[in-house]
Amino acid sequence: MAEITAGMVRELREKTDAPMMECKRALTEANGDIGKAEEILRIKLGNKASKAAGRIAAEGVVGLFSATDGKHAAMIELNCETDFVAKNEDFLAFAADLARLVATANPADPAALAVLKLGDATVEETRTRLIGKIGENLSIRRFSRIQAQGRIAHYVHGGAKIGVLIDVTGGDDQLARDLAMQVAATKPVALSREDVPDELIKKERDIAAAKAAESGKPANIVEKMVEGSIQKYLKEVTLLGQPFVKDDKQSIESLLKSHKASVTRFVLFVVGEGIEKKSTDFAAEVMAQANQATRV
Repeated sequence: MAEITAGMVRELREKTDAPMMECKRALTEANGDIGKAEEILRIKLGNKASKAAGRIAAEGVVGLFSATDGKHAAMIELNCETDFVAKNEDFLAFAADLARLVATANPADPAALAVLKLGDATVEETRTRLIGKIGENLSIRRFSRIQAQGRIAHYVHGGAKIGVLIDVTGGDDQLARDLAMQVAATKPVALSREDVPDELIKKERDIAAAKAAESGKPANIVEKMVEGSIQKYLKEVTLLGQPFVKDDKQSIESLLKSHKASVTRFVLFVVGEGIEKKSTDFAAEVMAQANQATRV
């Protein structure tokens, strides 16, 4: 049996908001596996235990560039260590320059971007210089470029912490912007049900089955409960299945039909999503340094 430490309990509690003793029991049942313990808590406590899914775990900004013809655009996530640096003018300018370079040069990946020229230096040389000037590590995490079939709408929210590009055919500019804002607000994982990764559906089905089994109902009822949960999940995580945030009486799919419009694809970046952020107890660190100085 793995040792369940206070740090493990605290980490799971921060991820799920579940009571401390529930976290400890889940970790014990999961033999110390935090990911499995989180699933156990979701089964017992419901969706509250998945709160960490949208939590930002690193600093930085989304840089965005959209061509005036509305036919191609690019978005990039540039990370730094602190929110203070994320507001630095040189840092923001670098993010904007990178997005413009991705849109115009269309590099295959961050490694290909790093060797491209940005003024009188390569991207990597510029990044290194900026690290020396700012005093923090900077990293180009990811980028995406869209060549539109229709028109590209974009939206940046929360001090450039959330960025969206969306390719919309038909409709008007207001509809396209509304759809970009919808993506930023609801954070769908896919455009349609067919696009949801199989592993996500399987994970959700396993959780729903475990929750339904605890009800003690007959097998045929349990099966219907599981299927109902999956259908609800697919509506929540697909853009077409979601209710329109401006009018929850209609889905995005029906909204598009009413405007004779369609969405080819969208890209959503949330800064720091999925990156573990180091947590430092500043007061404890200062006290430790003071004690060490006293001993010396």
